Amino acid sequence: MKGIVLHGGHGTRLRPLTHTGPKQLLPIANKPMSQYCIESIREAGITDIAIIIGGLGANKVRDYYGNGKNFGVNITYIEQDEPRGIAHAIRLCKEFVNNEKFLVFLGDNIIQKPIADFVESFNKSDYDATVLLCEVDNPSRFGIADVENEKIVKITEKPKKPTSNLAVTGIYLLTPLIFEVIDDLKPSWRNELEITDALDNLLKQNDNIGYETITDYWKDTGTPEDILNANRQVLEHIWEHASFRDEDISARHRTWIEPFKIGKNCKIDESARIGPNVSMGDDTIISSDVVIENSIIMSGCKIDGGLNIKDSIISANCRLHGDNKDKTKKIFLLGEGTKITL
Repeated sequence: MKGIVLHGGHGTRLRPLTHTGPKQLLPIANKPMSQYCIESIREAGITDIAIIIGGLGANKVRDYYGNGKNFGVNITYIEQDEPRGIAHAIRLCKEFVNNEKFLVFLGDNIIQKPIADFVESFNKSDYDATVLLCEVDNPSRFGIADVENEKIVKITEKPKKPTSNLAVTGIYLLTPLIFEVIDDLKPSWRNELEITDALDNLLKQNDNIGYETITDYWKDTGTPEDILNANRQVLEHIWEHASFRDEDISARHRTWIEPFKIGKNCKIDESARIGPNVSMGDDTIISSDVVIENSIIMSGCKIDGGLNIKDSIISANCRLHGDNKDKTKKIFLLGEGTKITL
């Protein structure tokens, strides 16, 4: 069985974070979000993986993952000249798939539950496809599946009046039959080939699509709020399952509040208060009296002047200097290399 990770798209809702690279390389708990996808696929026993790249930062993806050896997989890169929809990206992988069943994972999806059981079940089934569904509070943002008597009867892309709250997540188990369906697909109003349309057409053709339901955490990280939510959930998961705590940090920094994750070679003043729900990349410097909570600070940043920061995403190599007298909480969404003095 083969695996496919979609790593394209412009990430317009995440600007300025995505002005210098793809959103799928943005870190969640100090790890690129697409790395969680690759690790999940590998843990399901799939080691041949194609990564669909294109647009800004494609070379950054190649530089980070290389041939996949460091991640325990074999990676093939397939270029998409411009965003033409998920179904179009999948169609580019026909030769790579080579008549095998395959798994598609959108690179900006975060899931806590292992998918090995879903993969094994699909391999043993005769389904043309299996989609992973998850209940959501805002179904109009997603492709939605209508289920009756434990069967999918309809799949609709971002319906204005949803008749179900079961979102089609960015995880699909497919057979090569999907390529024939995509070949007959017409572009949507967005001029893209929608995977939800392809799945709905496949459903109408054979009525042979299964589904699995994700009952714990799943997040499509399309907005800054989604990314911070995912960061919090992953940090909580790490701390919940950790067999140890960093006693050295706890002893030196009584004002650190778990959960948090700190990268290598960081310098943090003893008077700084870090947490809860903070991840911080390598080589970052935090000076005295700085307060940071529920935020992502990427590598190589320097923050001083007693800033009080919350609900923020600060990209790599930013410099922030505050006014020690101003203790109001600040919210930042900063692209790489930003310099701010308040």
